[in-house]
Amino acid sequence: MAIRKSRWAAAATACAVAAVGTFTALTLGQGTSQAAVLPNGFKSVGYMPSWAGSVTSIQYSKLTHINYSFALPNANGTLQPIENTSKLQQLVTLGHQNNVKVSLAIGGWNDGNDSAFESLAAGSGTRTAFVTNVMNTVRQYGLDGVDIDWEYPDPGTSGNNYTALMQQLSTALHNEGKLLTAAVVSEGGTANGVQPAVFGYVDWLNIMAYDGGSPHANYDWAIASANFWKNRGLPKAKTVLGVPFYSRPGYLTYAQLVAQDPANANRDCTPGGECYNGLPTIRRKTQWAMANAGGIMNWELSQDATGANSLVSAIYETVMGGGGPTTPPPSGRTGRITGIAGKCVDIAAASSANGTAVQLYDCNGTAAQNWTVGTDGTIRGLGKCLDVAAAGTANGTLVQIYDCNGTGAQAWQAQSNGTLRNPASGRCLDASNNSSANGTRLQIWDCAASANQRWTLP
Repeated sequence: MAIRKSRWAAAATACAVAAVGTFTALTLGQGTSQAAVLPNGFKSVGYMPSWAGSVTSIQYSKLTHINYSFALPNANGTLQPIENTSKLQQLVTLGHQNNVKVSLAIGGWNDGNDSAFESLAAGSGTRTAFVTNVMNTVRQYGLDGVDIDWEYPDPGTSGNNYTALMQQLSTALHNEGKLLTAAVVSEGGTANGVQPAVFGYVDWLNIMAYDGGSPHANYDWAIASANFWKNRGLPKAKTVLGVPFYSRPGYLTYAQLVAQDPANANRDCTPGGECYNGLPTIRRKTQWAMANAGGIMNWELSQDATGANSLVSAIYETVMGGGGPTTPPPSGRTGRITGIAGKCVDIAAASSANGTAVQLYDCNGTAAQNWTVGTDGTIRGLGKCLDVAAAGTANGTLVQIYDCNGTGAQAWQAQSNGTLRNPASGRCLDASNNSSANGTRLQIWDCAASANQRWTLP
């Protein structure tokens, strides 16, 4: 069996026992449980181990959920004392101040010893005791949910008991507005221990799509892992693709690899044979997840590099309007684009779906109004490009967002008179009917430099 994400737990034990067109990302105070907002409910989930990393160095503004790792169960349904509770308490405080939900991950690899889960899940009394103890812990620390990392329930009786446990946890947590998620094996026969009934009990599954494939966690293998679960019936929105922030075979952190050679940030294997996911692959996986899944998960946050080489940043920037599937975001200016009456160019309902309308709307500072005017001639928002529908060239052809594809329908040239010209059609970006009302669709029209065709770029 491949050693997965929580391999690191063993090391720890050894060392230490809106309106249409907008969405709102509120900054909430301590004790709240409103999640940070990314387009279309996209989740960026990071694990924070008890034994590594500082909670003050986490990029909270680029994450939606953090799982503190790990609490361990006992066979009688109790929980072992949580390591470093002061760190957990600080994580909850900082997470909530930054509008990030914090859950407790229970289990982990634990040297492959899942006997406590097997025992407690086998009886109704111990299952109830476990659920009671979990709920008391959630309340004690002000947590937003629980991530069950039973590695791994086997098909058959074990899987039946896992389903019963997850059903009971789901009822208890959801009755109090809390989350239930689970980390699951990437693929293979063991996965059948997680029965499809569980898909209805969880808010999502964190698919540990690492420690497999050759080279390690390569793109095709990882996507196949996610599709394996989707083909078993896991809904798209509940499919969260896991990515590694470490290498194999040496288990070096991505931060260590970049420190050795900054060029490693844009590779997937070092010349010496350490294989991992560099920036291009992380961006490419994120692009896939935006179209085909509900989010991205990482193991784990303390292993990330800082600054321009950060993988957390690469995920966030891709979701919020970065480059195409295999390229970094284009250099250029990022910010709002304003037009007639000072209204902002806005992506309707903050949706990144292909064909989503582009309109005017009151400026509100949300990601639906955050555009990158690239040096490549594109204008990008929410990971997609400003696009003339069906590559039309006629007056009145509507403008939308669409996958970036390098075609003339997605090329724009800023003119000295304030217009944005689409060279393929010879026409300019235009607010239809000379209107500044919220929801006014944008289109192309003969260039006239009128008020409804003049734009202020970032």
